[in-house]
Amino acid sequence: MTTSPNGTTLTPSGEVPHTSKRDEAREAARIHTELGQQYLASGDLQTALEKLDKALKFDPGYAPAHTVIAVVYERIGRPADAEAHYRKAVALQPDKGDFNNNLGAFLCKAGKTDEGEKYLARAVADPFYATPDMAWTNDGICRLRAGDTAGAQASLRKAIALNPQNAEALFQLANLNYLDNDMLRARAFMQRFDALGQPSAAALKLGHDIESRLGNTDAALDYRRRLHSLFPDSEQARALDATASP
Repeated sequence: MTTSPNGTTLTPSGEVPHTSKRDEAREAARIHTELGQQYLASGDLQTALEKLDKALKFDPGYAPAHTVIAVVYERIGRPADAEAHYRKAVALQPDKGDFNNNLGAFLCKAGKTDEGEKYLARAVADPFYATPDMAWTNDGICRLRAGDTAGAQASLRKAIALNPQNAEALFQLANLNYLDNDMLRARAFMQRFDALGQPSAAALKLGHDIESRLGNTDAALDYRRRLHSLFPDSEQARALDATASP
């Protein structure tokens, strides 16, 4: 194909290529899905839902719209609708890693561990899935919830082998080793997490607890100060205040 002087794409015969109604509907669905994602990211869930509803009216078979609207339904406390759309996305593209990961993680959070792990296994089996470490992380969290600490450890280690900067996997491994009373390994994973510069209230509280168990008062105090500075109203900050009270 060539381009005319005014920028219009032409076929070899010089004609403007025909765009089908189906193509136009798919493009409209894509645009409204992207708008929905932007409103979701900004916290405007009502407008996000409106845009995603429009996307699915244009093209009910557009899988990305189903997975994004599922996230919105999760946020507004409609888990049945969320599950239905996560499942629809997978039904439309059953081999797609990210759709399988999203459904698997959702099912695990809902307590459907066995089924969730099946979808997470499908996710990592997709050779074109760009972030398989996310599915391994979700699998580790899923197994941890089910009490399979050995399986959780193995999956989380696979996640960081694929992506050494996977913050969630590093945090979960630090927590898992803390629960197993292996404080030196817990500290090592916490230090790797901390180096990423993505602090959270839960991580700072865990760092404090690890260092306290190791008897490192100065490091524990540093975690406490950071927690109160960055997340003064958090549940974790209140918990430390409660334990410090006489």
